[in-house]
Amino acid sequence: MRQYQVPQFITVEDKVIGNYLTVKQFLFIGGGILNIIILRNFLAPFLFYPLALLIGAASASLAFVRIGEQPLPTVVKNALYYFFHPRIYIWRKEQLPPRILSRTQTEQKKHAETIVTLPKLSQSKLSDLAWSLDIKEKTRDE
Repeated sequence: MRQYQVPQFITVEDKVIGNYLTVKQFLFIGGGILNIIILRNFLAPFLFYPLALLIGAASASLAFVRIGEQPLPTVVKNALYYFFHPRIYIWRKEQLPPRILSRTQTEQKKHAETIVTLPKLSQSKLSDLAWSLDIKEKTRDE
C-alpha cells in the first residue's frame, strides 16, 4: 500500500516573497507604499508626514498584526460585519395561508380514513407477514 505525506501546517500561508512575506503581506505593504508615494506628489509637507505615518502604520499592522491567532484584516472584517448586521433574532411563528391549511387538513382526514379501513389480522403468521408487506408496498406507491 502506498503511503502519502499529509501536509501538517495547512493554516500557515506560504512565504513567497524573499522567504519573509506572504503574498497578502506584500500587497498590504506595497499598497501602503504606493499610497504614500501618491500623497507625496499632491500634499504639502506639513500634511504629508502625519498622513504618511498613519498610512504606514495601518499597512504594517494589516500585514503583520495578529489578534487571537487571527490576522487583523479578518478581525476588522468580522467587526464590521458585527456592527452593521442585526444581532437580535426573534422567532415568530408563521401562520399558514388558508389554502395550505385546508390541504393539510384533507390529507390528515385521508390518512385517518386509511387507518380506520385497515383489515384485522388473521391467525396465521405467514398471512400476517404477507399482509404487512402488501400494506408497506402500497403506502410507498402513494
